[in-house]
Amino acid sequence: MGSRKLMIGVTIMALLSTAATLVSSTIECSAVTALVSTCYTFITYGSPDPFPGSPCCNAMANLKVIADTIENRRFACRCLLGLISTYNPNVYAIATLPDFCQVSLGFNIDPNTDCNLIL
Repeated sequence: MGSRKLMIGVTIMALLSTAATLVSSTIECSAVTALVSTCYTFITYGSPDPFPGSPCCNAMANLKVIADTIENRRFACRCLLGLISTYNPNVYAIATLPDFCQVSLGFNIDPNTDCNLIL
């Protein structure tokens, strides 16, 4: 159990490092994918629900940090919409993550969202 906690801690530190690096530059879909991948179990199986402070919710908070400009929010939106099709059959699981984690990304994650209209 101790090695699992260490592994989670290392993953969180890597994600925080990635987020800090990306704040000052344009984000890439690989960074968004890496953050969302911490929520893989929930997205794929619908459980367990993420909660604030969990690695998944920490990743959502980091996504909010890197989606700090209109351009970055629009880009993150496009990446997330691309991930929706990847994580079938639970299409709307990604859309529910911000609410579970009490994080506002500044846009709705929905297959019908027009990312170009995000401010």
